[in-house]
Amino acid sequence: MINKEGHTQHISQQYNVELEEVRSHLLAMGGLVEKQVSDAVRAVIDADAGLARQVRTIDDQIDIMERGIDEECLRILARRQPAASDLRLIISISKSVIDLERIGDEASKIARRAIELTEDGEAPRGYVEVRHIGEQVRKMVHQALDAFARFDAELALSVAQYDKLIDREYKSALRELATYMMEDPRSISRVLSIIWVLRSLERVGDHARNIAELVIYLVQGTDVRHMGLKRMAEEVNRSRE
Repeated sequence: MINKEGHTQHISQQYNVELEEVRSHLLAMGGLVEKQVSDAVRAVIDADAGLARQVRTIDDQIDIMERGIDEECLRILARRQPAASDLRLIISISKSVIDLERIGDEASKIARRAIELTEDGEAPRGYVEVRHIGEQVRKMVHQALDAFARFDAELALSVAQYDKLIDREYKSALRELATYMMEDPRSISRVLSIIWVLRSLERVGDHARNIAELVIYLVQGTDVRHMGLKRMAEEVNRSRE
């Protein structure tokens, strides 16, 4: 297992540098994606089409960063043939970058809906839910990245657990908005846009959970995907014993 103090140190200083650089690049990409989510939500709430367009233009930069990190991971695999915790680090980075790119895609979808809402007129309902769930999933992304930076399996576990709450709040919001559309059919088109925004936010939470599960794999050496939260917690708590 890897402790919170850091990663394996190697005789080759250059190898240490390469591992730290690729991890730093992942975290930098994550910071940009987190801002994308925050700005996309603000664009919806403030009916700010200009901000929404800025979010969409960042997509190309995210794609470039993803490709760059992929290439770094492949170079390290080819040159260093990492094993044990180093191999888990490279695997976790290469998989996390996919989730970060998909979070960026969801932010871009939210921004597109923000532009449509600005052009069509604000939706009569749903902004409270967008603001609340948007802030919660942004925190999930932030904490998942923080857990990666600190090799903190316990923090990663809390992110995975929080995803259940997001799922419940998302379903509750859908029920309320569906009821509202039945009561006022004129609102259907605009409220549907809000529902799609909420759907994208729920997916952001799913991707944050995926990253958190990869952190647990990195630190504990156990693949916790598809485990229930109870078993996942048992695996994390095992390191305290």
